[in-house]
Amino acid sequence: MVEEKKNESNEEKSFAELFEQTQVRKDFLKPGQKIEATIVKITQDWIFLDLGGKSEGYLDRKELADENGNLSVKEGDSIEAYFLSSKHNEKLFTTRIGAGDSARTHIEEVWRSGIPIEGVVEKEIKGGFEIKLAGDMRGFCPYSQIDLRRTENAKDYIGRRLPFRIIEYGERGRNIILSARAILEEQKKKDEEARKAELHEGMLVKGTVVSIRDFGAFLDIGGLQGLLPISEIGWDRVEDIYARLSVGQTFDVIIAKMDSQNNRISFSLKQTLSDPWNEVEAKYPEGTFHTGTVVRLMKFGAFVNLGPGVDGLLHISKLGKGKRIVHPSDVVKEGQAIEVRIDAIDRDQKRISLSIPEAEAPDDAARKIEKRPQDDYHEYGGEVPMSLGSLGDIMKRKPGKKKKETLDVSQE
Repeated sequence: MVEEKKNESNEEKSFAELFEQTQVRKDFLKPGQKIEATIVKITQDWIFLDLGGKSEGYLDRKELADENGNLSVKEGDSIEAYFLSSKHNEKLFTTRIGAGDSARTHIEEVWRSGIPIEGVVEKEIKGGFEIKLAGDMRGFCPYSQIDLRRTENAKDYIGRRLPFRIIEYGERGRNIILSARAILEEQKKKDEEARKAELHEGMLVKGTVVSIRDFGAFLDIGGLQGLLPISEIGWDRVEDIYARLSVGQTFDVIIAKMDSQNNRISFSLKQTLSDPWNEVEAKYPEGTFHTGTVVRLMKFGAFVNLGPGVDGLLHISKLGKGKRIVHPSDVVKEGQAIEVRIDAIDRDQKRISLSIPEAEAPDDAARKIEKRPQDDYHEYGGEVPMSLGSLGDIMKRKPGKKKKETLDVSQE
């Protein structure tokens, strides 16, 4: 019984190994299929590739050499290549279709599989450029497909050899539409993915301002772009972002958030600066007086800026000098400079309670009147009247009348 199970296990393992070998050998490649292979040998004319298992392929040495014949690769390097054809169990690969006979032979396969093809920008024609391909073959590249950005000067592209992708193919090769932009976008995406793998939240990077909006600035960090919100520029309130930042300006920022799902990155310049709240207790001790600026009015009070990144709250109950007010705007306005007293500091919650020194005077005066000795207000008949009456009533009174009434009362 144990022997049978062991045999079954060996059979399963053998089947798995065979399946894996079949996958690695790549015996059933389709024209245009892209693979990754290792360079095992380089000769004077060819570069031989290890496809896994016992399968090999080759490609033209000239594809990976510069104008002087110098190679950009060596034995042992891994490269990406496209499968072209197979003859006598020899598999021909290419990294791109050049201007040789292979382009004419495989042009339709190139279009169907999306293999890059080289071409020379010959001249500018209506709507774009005429591209010379292999031999007498010609293609057309629209202005919008020659580069990632809008073409400012068409003459800059004339005579340049560029890789293209065939996006339309018709009339047996007599109608070919090309795109260099498609190749550039693929390379850009690949570079972005490689760059993202190196980044993480909290990382310090160098950013360059590429554009400015009212809500923030877009920064480039070496091929990737993200947003620096206006609230993250500094600890203080930024009234005019265009006065603080300029296109081309470079500075260090912290990666505040990476949203891979939505392909978004947020930066913070504020986090690279010292937090002013670390020194708030030493700079604004409780009971001291300071001059601040009213920066925001709310129904419950006014926020007063004491310095960069430090605001305090002046509650509405401390604004009326003893009188009840409906809104802080009845007493103060935004932009107004006022003197305030530091009543309390909550450093953990980053809150400061403020008051206006003058607001205490009316209440103090009222308390003093209530505590006057009897002799100080005997002219009112021994008690403080609730009201002296109207102005007309006061004018009708005769001088000394009140004093006489007081005397009569004492005589009785």
